[in-house]
Amino acid sequence: MERDLKWHENKLLRKTNFVNYSREDNIREIKIIRKYRIQDRQDYRSYNKICNMMKRLAHMLSKMDTRDPFRNKLTDQLLDKAYGMGLINTKKSLEQILNLSASAFCRRRLAVILVRNNYCENLKQSINYIKQGHLRIGPNVVNDPALLVTRNMEDFITWTDNSKVKGRILKYNDIYDDYDFLE
Repeated sequence: MERDLKWHENKLLRKTNFVNYSREDNIREIKIIRKYRIQDRQDYRSYNKICNMMKRLAHMLSKMDTRDPFRNKLTDQLLDKAYGMGLINTKKSLEQILNLSASAFCRRRLAVILVRNNYCENLKQSINYIKQGHLRIGPNVVNDPALLVTRNMEDFITWTDNSKVKGRILKYNDIYDDYDFLE
């Protein structure tokens, strides 16, 4: 027989949900969140869910007959989608989808792409630049470091027109034109 909680105990435990309490065995999740500087844990969990759904679909497709035209059509669509998003390097086979992990989604985040393309030295700096509005993709200024960048979007990442960082880079390369930075 359990006693009722006293008033102060109830007040302390009011915001704690023991039914959906987060797991204690999430060391891998914490490592990846720290490595890619993911601010919202829910982002990583959604990447994991999408990855598992893609794996499940690839597993079901691999069980079907290889000569089935429906299987071939869906396989091509799935591989094209994963390749277009930048999750896989080549469109060879479903094996690549079966080996997919949530880290592949994390590597396609805008902050990570900026470090890989040498816009910034580290992830902390790239997240700051994005939040301060120094970067744009095409004509749109981006303020979300969690944006997933596809292969097509990757070519259109540039500094904004009146960015101080862009001005410093142009001064360093001796091609600075102060007329462009007049407001």
